[in-house]
Amino acid sequence: MRSMRVGAIAGIATVGLALAACSGGTGGEGGSADQTVFRVAFNQDIDHPQAQALLEVSDALEEATDGAYRFELFTDETLGDQAATIEQVQSGTLDFAIVAGSLLENFEPDFSVVNLPYLYESPEHQMTVLNDPEIMGDLYETVVDDSIQVLTAYHGGVRNVYTTEGPIETPEDLAGLKIRVIGSDTNVLMMELMGGVGTPMAQGEVYTAIQSGVLDGAENNELIYSTLSHDEIAGYYSYTQHLMMPDYLIASPTVWDGLDDETRGILEDLLADSVDTELELFATAVDEAVAAAEEAGAQFSDADVDAFREAVLPIHEERVTSDLTQSIYDAIDAARG
Repeated sequence: MRSMRVGAIAGIATVGLALAACSGGTGGEGGSADQTVFRVAFNQDIDHPQAQALLEVSDALEEATDGAYRFELFTDETLGDQAATIEQVQSGTLDFAIVAGSLLENFEPDFSVVNLPYLYESPEHQMTVLNDPEIMGDLYETVVDDSIQVLTAYHGGVRNVYTTEGPIETPEDLAGLKIRVIGSDTNVLMMELMGGVGTPMAQGEVYTAIQSGVLDGAENNELIYSTLSHDEIAGYYSYTQHLMMPDYLIASPTVWDGLDDETRGILEDLLADSVDTELELFATAVDEAVAAAEEAGAQFSDADVDAFREAVLPIHEERVTSDLTQSIYDAIDAARG
């Protein structure tokens, strides 16, 4: 039986209770008085591969520590969107959160180097470099002073464009179309170079915005496209394959530093193993999502990937501007198969 309890109560009441509680507190529903329960925020549903991977981590953590620690997962933006959960981690009212990699650019612009379009040759390549402390340690260290501890990078899928207007084959097909992107200067510029109008917006607002015509579409992986029912309102999914953006499990440095060495070592090992688990689960979930979306009437089509790659290459030169970003960029390139 999984030990991670899923927070299912949405709305202001739940947020208030969570923030009023002591972060990393003892006890809790299903927990003993001497058990520490870490609260984890996640903006997708419980079936998402990252949530499932963390469920396994929680079970293994509880077993390895004789019941001293477990996670409590709050899914579906129960505790707010990702930007809000970062703030809660920083303030110490939340222990862990999974957040999109581009959001960390708001604290350290050099994070843009690992969020560049057409940077990775495969999910395995991406996970190898982003979880290598020799490559990424200095970059991750830059946000510790912002009260953000990066623990693990997870694969967040290959992002493609989907619209209400019809298939997208070339950058010209995106001209004038308002496409939702995650909020960062890099993503907005990327969509501009791809031919569209990058429009930052929280994930929970996208469905209504497309449905009402505020947006003409969005860009995301097949899993999000299907599970959030965007296939119902934007039925044309085009394989631009433009971005493989990581998601990060972040923690409050106070919480992380407060663990004893043995427990921290156990959790580090479990999180490292969970990266491979999440990759396997993600591949399976994507296949199922495509089948479900096609059954719902969505049309999947190929795009001219070379044309889009050429269009966005200037962003690589613009974002790789420091010794740190250059060293990371070179290391990513050297790690190609």
